[in-house]
Amino acid sequence: MAHQFKGSGAKAIVILANFCAKLEQIITDTDIETVIVTQLRDLQKPGKRLLLNLGAKYLKKMVPAYNLPASADFNVAIKSPNSYNKDAAYGTADDVALILYTGGTTGTAKGAMLSHNNLIANMMQLRARCLLVIEDRVENIVAPLPLYHSYAFLLHCLVMPYAGNHNILIANPRDLDFLLGLLKKTVVTGFVGIHTLYLALLRHPDIASVDFSKLKFSGVGGMAMTRSVAEEWERVTACEIIEGYGLTECSPVITVNIPGAIKLGTVGPVVPETEIRIVDDEGVDVPKGEKGELWVRGPQVMLGYWQQQQATAATITADGWLKTGDYVQIDEDDYLSIVDRKKDMILVSGFNVFPNEIEGWVSRHPDVLECAVIGVESERTGESVKLFVVSSGGDIAEEELIAHCKKGLAAYKIPREIIFVANLPKSNIGKILRRELREI
Repeated sequence: MAHQFKGSGAKAIVILANFCAKLEQIITDTDIETVIVTQLRDLQKPGKRLLLNLGAKYLKKMVPAYNLPASADFNVAIKSPNSYNKDAAYGTADDVALILYTGGTTGTAKGAMLSHNNLIANMMQLRARCLLVIEDRVENIVAPLPLYHSYAFLLHCLVMPYAGNHNILIANPRDLDFLLGLLKKTVVTGFVGIHTLYLALLRHPDIASVDFSKLKFSGVGGMAMTRSVAEEWERVTACEIIEGYGLTECSPVITVNIPGAIKLGTVGPVVPETEIRIVDDEGVDVPKGEKGELWVRGPQVMLGYWQQQQATAATITADGWLKTGDYVQIDEDDYLSIVDRKKDMILVSGFNVFPNEIEGWVSRHPDVLECAVIGVESERTGESVKLFVVSSGGDIAEEELIAHCKKGLAAYKIPREIIFVANLPKSNIGKILRRELREI
């Protein structure tokens, strides 16, 4: 919060009371002047609103005590005759609509300036792909990802409302009992998540009691999806997973698999009106099928990073190509496969090793629930592979995992160190934080 508030120069905030105690700790170090506090049930009828808000605060202890003397109540603010400016100036479609911060999983989060045109273009690009499987005004889409995540924001705040469809917001997707309870009693036609959420649901004992007969859309993005989880989800729900790829800097969608023509292990072809290049470290295009960094150009590419001209110049070329920092491959049908983040590549004896490949193979072991790979310094090979494993419940011997790796990985990709952990560090949306593993 502090980094984004300071960096953006925000003057006002609308905040849920649950988080006001955190705001109190940092507000004096920001430019925030106006604080409007809302509660979970503020849009309910007055009597019900009061009862439920008091219950959340005093019975469920969901609202820590805070002191923000200058704050205003949400319902009071919207009823005030001076609560908005009727003479507000309107700019152009190329003006900044919002500053959306990157996830910061590989470094400090940066504010991507997205224009109205960026967002509208990407909304229509994703909608074109969605219309192949969903209809307007009839869908119930489960929305478990926080709406500050670029993918969730685009889909649930733009694409689905534009289509007149219904989003079912899940405040805490980590509460799997609640989520599965909702799925049992609600007719759901669409579900959107990331790999770790799908995995957690599939491992829950109640998944078999959910009726997925109306489910026709399962979307995934944000991190790599393993083939085994995608196949198991389709077996359990009879609904194939549609994997896509994007970046906050691209509003965010770049590619999406085509419903009915899905290729597992890929993120699909680019969405309409999008150009791509796959280049080597010198910026030269590589032949089709070879690995290289993905560059993107299209109407969804951001204006730049907020107040970071050097970072913008390093990311967007003079002729409009955005360097994604992701290594990819493209096949004969123009479907992209994500190899890994450029920053996460491991150099072993001069060979490029990508964590995603190793993680994908290790996760096939029946006793592995989750895993993650990083590179560590090695006097002999420059870098070596270090593997972190979360067991699915049984005991796994290190020798057993090494033997499993030898069946599907080249010798220089075999982990030289294996650490068994109770869980892996994750971001707020469930992405594994490799940078924190480097501190273990």
